[in-house]
Amino acid sequence: MSKRALLLVDLQNDFCAGGALAVADGDSTIDVANVLIGEAQRRGEPVIASQDWHPANHGSFASQHGVEPYSQGTLDGLAQTFWPDHCMQNSDGAAFHPLLAHNAIDAVFHKGESVNIDSYSAFFDNGHRQKTGLDAWLREQAIDELTVLGLATDYCVKFTVLDALQLGYAVNVITDGCRGVNIQPQDSAHAFMEMAAEGATLYTLDDWLEIQR
Repeated sequence: MSKRALLLVDLQNDFCAGGALAVADGDSTIDVANVLIGEAQRRGEPVIASQDWHPANHGSFASQHGVEPYSQGTLDGLAQTFWPDHCMQNSDGAAFHPLLAHNAIDAVFHKGESVNIDSYSAFFDNGHRQKTGLDAWLREQAIDELTVLGLATDYCVKFTVLDALQLGYAVNVITDGCRGVNIQPQDSAHAFMEMAAEGATLYTLDDWLEIQR
């Protein structure tokens, strides 16, 4: 029997309305997440979450390089989008959205803590040089399937899903529980296509709930 967990990717204030790196319509993911949290609890499945957790001088911040936010460059040898300062450790912006049922979260995994490398995925930094604790935790719990949603579709959700697939997990993506940055207008659509091409199964919330009944 497959053992499944719900993974919430970066449902943090800075990615929602009024945040430093607000994603359009990002707040709409919270209601979807809360429905899925209730469903996971009903089925006895763990709920886990990732958080961007940057030091104040993180190298991915445009302010550290004197460039405009969303400009492109390199950081420690890797291609890098330079972002507005966001999700600084222990700040209000890094906290979970206040309407998220975060008391139901069983484990939280921080990423992006190393100054010189970004970390979109909840499993690895962008160079796959270091892992977070997520994979080890899942294996300790004998979990082999993930239901994933969060922010943002075209960055942290996409790379989390691709890494999960590479690590051998079955992955279900709840599409209406995701919203994208969309520096280019079709970035989120392309991200969903890439996730599906690599083996993820995409569902709307309603379709997902229907097959769980």
